[in-house]
Amino acid sequence: MLYLNKKIKILYAVQATGNGHIARAIQLMPYLEQYGEVDVFLSGSNSNLDAALPVKYRSKGLSLFYGNRGGLDYLKMWKELNIARIWKEARELPVEKYDLVINDFESITSIACKLKKVPSIGFGHQASFISDKTPKPKKRDFIGEWVLKHYATATDYIGLHFEAYDNFIFSPIIKDHILAATPSNEGHISVYLSHYSDEVVVEALSKCKDVSFHVFSKKVKTTVQKGNITLMPISNEGFNKSMISSAGVITGAGFETPAEALYLGKKLLCLPIRGQYEQLCNAAALQRFNVKIIDKIDEGFKDSVQKWLSEPNAVPLVLHQSTQEIVDMVIEKGLEQHKVAPTPETGYYHNQHDSLSLA
Repeated sequence: MLYLNKKIKILYAVQATGNGHIARAIQLMPYLEQYGEVDVFLSGSNSNLDAALPVKYRSKGLSLFYGNRGGLDYLKMWKELNIARIWKEARELPVEKYDLVINDFESITSIACKLKKVPSIGFGHQASFISDKTPKPKKRDFIGEWVLKHYATATDYIGLHFEAYDNFIFSPIIKDHILAATPSNEGHISVYLSHYSDEVVVEALSKCKDVSFHVFSKKVKTTVQKGNITLMPISNEGFNKSMISSAGVITGAGFETPAEALYLGKKLLCLPIRGQYEQLCNAAALQRFNVKIIDKIDEGFKDSVQKWLSEPNAVPLVLHQSTQEIVDMVIEKGLEQHKVAPTPETGYYHNQHDSLSLA
């Protein structure tokens, strides 16, 4: 851990499209607060988790919206786009008041830092795609690659991925509750497919009559039983409990949930969101872990699930850095951007009258 003789002010910009960024931010917050006061800029409007974070600034941002059958809803995304509002919010966001700006794939903060010439750390899974060494699908999408590299630029990056494909890419952030868990197998399959409607998921899974499914839904407020399917409201606690005791996990090809399932040694089946290039890249990376990838829910879905259930579990994920070590690297790199450097005489870091040292 780094030690500072003065608390610093940190702005943490979090993309709230989907739940993964928020879940990671909640996990990181106690570690960041060791170093000072943290203000959160929450950008996006379609997550389903309660953002239990010190949110000081909030924006609709640029959000992704999904249809009911596994793809993106481009019409809704276009209707929600307001370039004038985004530009205004970027000009008004006071990034210059902070000692460190951490940006988890958030475009307005990126624009604000460029306008005001404020350094920032691009942090998170999307930051790993700055490297050309991260896995890509056989069919390249150059527009998708451009978006991953330019949607939220920064002056330096710390990426997270399933493996260390480059020297600035580190292990996934796994929630403390998952790290401390003892996995078990109570026979059910935990399912989170936010890019499909409940009706599509229930109809498909109900054909696997001998299998019990816990389906986490954006719509239900209380637990609902439908034959072999238990519909549950989305919550960190509820999903964690289900996944830890599951026989396997069915989800999209995002980052946080597959990483946690792999860490727990669970059987894993992923359905990438159609049209979302990041998920296709993740799917390419997950194949190295013996994860089954299915393009979509269709007539052959039942057979694919039953075949998957008879196959070996995925290769477990190995963490090479702890959350504390990753946060320390973010803080250190951020302070270096502000011309904080070690002196050879003391080994301490100095910035005028402030100092820090490595434990």
